[in-house]
Amino acid sequence: MKLVDNLVPTDFRSSIRGPLRRFFLCTFIGCIGNGLTVSLFVIYLHNVRGFSTSFATLLLALSAVVGIASAPLWGSMTDRLGPIRVILFAYGADAIALVFWAIAHTREEAVFAALFIAVFGGAGWGPSSTMLVRLVSPAHRQRAFGFNFMLVNLGIGFGGLISASAVNLQHSDTFVMLYIFNAGVTVVAALYYLSLRKLGGPIKEHHDDPVKNAEGWREVMRDTRLVRYIVASIFLMIGGYGSLDAGLSLFVVNNLKLSVHAIGVIYFFNTSAIVLCQLWVLNRIEGKSRTRVMGVVAAFWFIFWLILETTLALPAAASIAMLCLAMVVFAIGETMLQPVSSAIVNDIAPEHLRGRYNAASGLSWGISGTLAPAITALYFSVHLGNWWPIGTGLTALLGGAMMMNLRRHISASADGRAEPAL
Repeated sequence: MKLVDNLVPTDFRSSIRGPLRRFFLCTFIGCIGNGLTVSLFVIYLHNVRGFSTSFATLLLALSAVVGIASAPLWGSMTDRLGPIRVILFAYGADAIALVFWAIAHTREEAVFAALFIAVFGGAGWGPSSTMLVRLVSPAHRQRAFGFNFMLVNLGIGFGGLISASAVNLQHSDTFVMLYIFNAGVTVVAALYYLSLRKLGGPIKEHHDDPVKNAEGWREVMRDTRLVRYIVASIFLMIGGYGSLDAGLSLFVVNNLKLSVHAIGVIYFFNTSAIVLCQLWVLNRIEGKSRTRVMGVVAAFWFIFWLILETTLALPAAASIAMLCLAMVVFAIGETMLQPVSSAIVNDIAPEHLRGRYNAASGLSWGISGTLAPAITALYFSVHLGNWWPIGTGLTALLGGAMMMNLRRHISASADGRAEPAL
């Protein structure tokens, strides 16, 4: 019991009941669905449906752009209609899109289904962050975001295990059934979200206030604190998630000459480290400057890329061991990043614009996810792939420095240095 108290303080544990508990359950169920198919996009199009890799990767990039373009719309809808209506609508539409995707056979059908998924599948993060803020006190906000992130990874990992044991490239029906099963899981998550409908509606007082009702994206983008955060976050994400997703597999197979199967082992260490370390890390960063914690994240990610660089001089077995260690280092950075970044954005956001603030924050992920593949491709196209890790690590450090500079522009409360009211 003492271990539980140390990992999850009694005051926070006592708050995980009723609506908050149901919200966390919705997160876990929804992420099981994401984990089922998150890594199968290109494989499904190329190996199962027979489209070229160029078509598959181009469609993946186009989906990312569409997701970015739709983010402001979801932010506005969240503030106008309330987060729960947006979540329910997006989850329902996403389930339909997944069924279309499962039965798509022509290029036109694949494009329609992929863009359908991109529009509605990307709507969940901003509204769900807004919903979570309504269910916890400011004092528990940072811890709640961290706990939610742990459940995200636990759900994705669980879904990935189901996917790995179910799909078979020799039997295309296994992929079809997996996507339809994902649609079913999405519907189940939406049904659980229905239990929160009374807590996630629009705030009537804001609609009755003509000044607040008239404010929108112009006021959001005039907030220099948010703009500074977004710019810093873009650099930090290019030095982190964006480049990791864009080039790690390529570097492992082409530069380190390792088997593609090693990638699964490496990512297993990443997900496991997040699940095992998240609660411990939350206790270590509680009450610390959030912007300085972001600087520490950048340092951890620089170390990750440095380790990746050193594997070029190691034999295969040692390279795999070092890569597993590197992914644990990266994961520790993730466990610090998620709770503090979401807490900063939601502490500077006014309630009537919270949906838009969360949507704007999400743009940094989409932009970095679009820029990082282009930057990674440039490194490899000019035969500088061996220098890609260290260059990416320096980008992460730049983002961390910009985050630390943000400390001078936000309040002590938003920076996590002042105790918020319960």
